[in-house]
Amino acid sequence: MSEPIHRQPALFLSHGAPPLVDSERWVGQLTGLAGRLDRPSAILVVSAHWEAAPLTIGSTDPTAPLTYDFWGFPDRFYQTTYWSPGAGDLADRVASMMPDGEPIAHDHRRRLDHGAYVPLTVMYPDADIPVLQISLPTLDPERLLELGRRLAPLRDEGVLIIGSGFTTHGLPYLTDPRADATPPGWSKEFDAWAHERFAAGDVESLIDFRNRAPGMPYAHPTIEHFSPLFVALGASDDVEQRPDQVIDGFWMGLAKRSLVLN
Repeated sequence: MSEPIHRQPALFLSHGAPPLVDSERWVGQLTGLAGRLDRPSAILVVSAHWEAAPLTIGSTDPTAPLTYDFWGFPDRFYQTTYWSPGAGDLADRVASMMPDGEPIAHDHRRRLDHGAYVPLTVMYPDADIPVLQISLPTLDPERLLELGRRLAPLRDEGVLIIGSGFTTHGLPYLTDPRADATPPGWSKEFDAWAHERFAAGDVESLIDFRNRAPGMPYAHPTIEHFSPLFVALGASDDVEQRPDQVIDGFWMGLAKRSLVLN
């Protein structure tokens, strides 16, 4: 008997570096979030760690290895596996939702990077749900909102759409490598601003975060880690909604605020 199809939300997750799985608080928050959700039929991830234009659809081969796109961590983090089923049907469905004449690429060698598999190893540790990753084809918020709008019908098909980034990501400006480091002022200021803008449903300010948010450009010296937010917003029922801010706090001084968007 096939499992029932449940309409899914869209998520924006601050995914964290691989060692974040050692944070009991963060693991508890993500586990609790997964427990609130109906089981998805498949998962579609847009990660800050894969920028490629045109829109590129990742591997659907479940034997393709993970992409260990990080360095300087203990060996055990390079031995993580996540053998989730390939999502070939979802890949075909995503391709069919793009505008006629718009080029689409396929990368049959690229499976999941840590922006995808790190949170999934916590949320769905059995790796028994098909997962597909697609690239960020642009960093323009308006275009990413439109991409999200095109993907939104997947939610009615039971697909959980995840935009995986980080609410602040000023790695070059961190001076304390401890997980419980005091957050720098720029990280706290940007996170407080994001909290207020989310609570107000102020998508106009969020789109213009590079100019309006305090803490810039230190909070995001490059903007790819905030960009997946806009895919998730676009896939939501209302970009001006006040999302459920389900995770907050800091790790190594970076804000890990995360959202559920209905």
